[in-house]
Amino acid sequence: MKYLLLSLFLLLSCAHHKDGQKTAEDIRLDELFEKHFHQNMKQYPEWATWKNYKDGIYNDRWSDSSLEGIEKGRALAKAQRIDLIKIDRSKLSEEGKLNYDLYKERYDHMIEGFKFPGEYFAISQLGGFQLHLPQLLSRMPARHIRDYNNLLARFKTMDHVIDQQVALLKMGLKKGITPPKVTLRDVPNQFLHLFTTDIEKNPLTKPFRKFPKSLSEAEKKRILKEVKDNLPRLIAKFKEAHSFVKNDYIPNCRTSIAHSSLPNGKEWYNYEIKGHTTLDLTADEIHAIGLKEVKRIKGEMAALIKKVKYKGSFKSFLRYLRTNKKFYFTKKEDLLLTYRDIAKRADAKLLKVFNFLPRTPYGIEPTPAFMEKSAPTAYYNGGNISAGKPGIFLANTYDLKSRPKWEMVALTLHEAMPGHHLQISLAQELEDVPEFRKQGGYTAYVEGWGLYAESLGEEMEMYEDPYDKFGQLTYEMWRAIRLVVDTGMHAKGWSRQKAIDFFKGHAPKTEHDVIVEVDRYIIWPGQALSYKLGELKFKELRKMAKSKLGEKFDLREYHHQALKNGALPLSILEKKIDSWVEASL
Repeated sequence: MKYLLLSLFLLLSCAHHKDGQKTAEDIRLDELFEKHFHQNMKQYPEWATWKNYKDGIYNDRWSDSSLEGIEKGRALAKAQRIDLIKIDRSKLSEEGKLNYDLYKERYDHMIEGFKFPGEYFAISQLGGFQLHLPQLLSRMPARHIRDYNNLLARFKTMDHVIDQQVALLKMGLKKGITPPKVTLRDVPNQFLHLFTTDIEKNPLTKPFRKFPKSLSEAEKKRILKEVKDNLPRLIAKFKEAHSFVKNDYIPNCRTSIAHSSLPNGKEWYNYEIKGHTTLDLTADEIHAIGLKEVKRIKGEMAALIKKVKYKGSFKSFLRYLRTNKKFYFTKKEDLLLTYRDIAKRADAKLLKVFNFLPRTPYGIEPTPAFMEKSAPTAYYNGGNISAGKPGIFLANTYDLKSRPKWEMVALTLHEAMPGHHLQISLAQELEDVPEFRKQGGYTAYVEGWGLYAESLGEEMEMYEDPYDKFGQLTYEMWRAIRLVVDTGMHAKGWSRQKAIDFFKGHAPKTEHDVIVEVDRYIIWPGQALSYKLGELKFKELRKMAKSKLGEKFDLREYHHQALKNGALPLSILEKKIDSWVEASL
């Protein structure tokens, strides 16, 4: 399923543009984007659902994630790249050349990755059919009878998806390509919520608990009957998969944690670094940057500790933040209400640093119970105006003693506004650009912006409490630590415990959070490098622009220039900002 979702994301091609000042070759390229877009929506219907493609035309089916289906998707990608290189780049407009270059780079990187069998990582503590299937059903449109017919069609056929995913797990086990055993310890329990026949409690049946007024009583009765008739069969299939995962798969998964320990693993890890960071940096270079940043941020933390007049060592202060009850809620409702209050206060201060805002609304919800134990502190799901879906900031309310108050302002700025919701929604709302530009998957840009957005709490006057400011420094330290421990584990022979100890020695995040984070880096190599490297680039470009423009520098305009093209590789972002600065002198 992890491979499937990655493919859905990377294979996006494009929708409609206005003609503007286009060359004949630009129009050919647009037609090619349109052709590929339709091909990919048909090949990957789950992604078509997220796009609300043709009002849900493919919402009644699943992608083919068998080995044959995966090979068919790869063959389609290779054919699409051949289509692309038939375009004469020299005859494109400047905007057309940018579209061409970004599109080609995506295909080149994706096709290079076909030699690495990521499809065998079909399950983890953060992903897999036990999580993705209920999540997708809950995010599908549910407004009309056709929507419910689509939901039923997928609901009744998800056993086929489970069979395909289990087949991938079995093949991966034979080849020795599995996640590390230690990271999978909570996965069996993630299935348990799916075993109840109570429609009000099973995550699979969430879409069928409430119906819109557009449905007749007869239609509601028919739908509920089909759900009740099919649910026992699906539960049996999940129980069968659960038994395999718990008793056969996990006990036989690899004990090593380094991605470099896999077949062709060193090259594979370097591929992941390049894909996530869009930079030509080695693991050793990134490790050194991380150590330098850890030292710098620790100095800022020490100054703040002195400011709050704490008497004691740095380590004892971290322990104080982890353990003092005043920093923690005792009720989940209070945690969520506080996040919503912070978000509302942040919304009111956005115009201090932005001269444009997205149209898509967002909300704050708790992480679903069936996945909260192994889920990160928070994450963001993008919205879709045409599908009637807002953006959602999901806050983890599991184990409240590991959710300190001092991290909440920085986290809200990162996940909601002015972080992911603002950047992703603005990209999705772009006009006159190919669809793949709206859905830019450059992790260093997207996550780098999220981390950079945390620092904007200064200009937005969100860090009035020094402990909230320490929370922001903690989150910046957290991302610097990632550079050290990700490369440490995957390229430099670090043990999992060494990574945990380094983390705990430099940041006050709680034990549960630290373990969840380290295990995330283990199963998602290279991804965690993108945050700090991307943030450093946004800050570097801002500093450069301010230095060259002097009094002409406008922070709100810098943000407009940085965001107006959607997500970009960091090297191209730098060229765009350089061009804006030169034109502004």
